[in-house]
Amino acid sequence: MISDLNAQRGFELGGWLGSSYYFGDLNTSFDLMHPGVGAGLIARYNLNTRLSFKVSGNYGYLRADDSYSDNAFERRRNINFRTHLGDLSGQFEFNFFPYIHGSRDHGFTPYLFAGFSIFTWSPYAIYDGERTPPLRELGTEGQFIGEEYRSFQRALNYGGGIKFDISEEWSINVELSLRRLFTDYLDDVSTVYPDKGEVRGNRPRYADIAVKASDPSLPDEEGNLFGMEGRQRGNSKDNDSYNFLSVGILYYFGNLRCPKISQTKQF
Repeated sequence: MISDLNAQRGFELGGWLGSSYYFGDLNTSFDLMHPGVGAGLIARYNLNTRLSFKVSGNYGYLRADDSYSDNAFERRRNINFRTHLGDLSGQFEFNFFPYIHGSRDHGFTPYLFAGFSIFTWSPYAIYDGERTPPLRELGTEGQFIGEEYRSFQRALNYGGGIKFDISEEWSINVELSLRRLFTDYLDDVSTVYPDKGEVRGNRPRYADIAVKASDPSLPDEEGNLFGMEGRQRGNSKDNDSYNFLSVGILYYFGNLRCPKISQTKQF
């Protein structure tokens, strides 16, 4: 019987590789067929055999394109985006089973976690084979200079995974990590189409490409574009999200102490 929950106090350091996923106005069907790459560094402190605190620095490449959609409205809207995202996260983890490095019986456990993240990103798009300037600088929904969405934001993180030893010091972690964001502009799409004249006037340096990025819709038979002023461009009531599916490897620097075993006195 394990009686010393503090038996596995100590640090773990490592890294992870995997996939990053975006859900939002340009992926309303939760399409998983176009992931980006993800990677990161991990530092974990084991408080005891059940609880730990982890800090991670993460990178994700996110992308989406209306041309992938099964929805006719979205295909004609024809917006796309890509972004490199940096994420710094802290979280508390709870192990379902006592987890003890080097133990034959307690070297595996599922776990859940929750915590807080801050992240930064700068979306851009590809039109006519050319990369646009950062979409945030183009005011694609009529934002005036100085009124753009912030490029640093916060998020709640939560998820779960499994961890298991491959030796006394080394372990593998397989994890699904989700983010609940407080912004709807991860993809630069949120509200309605602006007046094209205002977009051109707000960004004279980027006038033509700003108008193109604001409304790259496919013309109808009469040559009319989709983005009339005030028409829905995105859904501001449902914030975007990004998520990581990862496989990590960590090295344990703590003492490989055996927990105390309760004994029955012999008479």
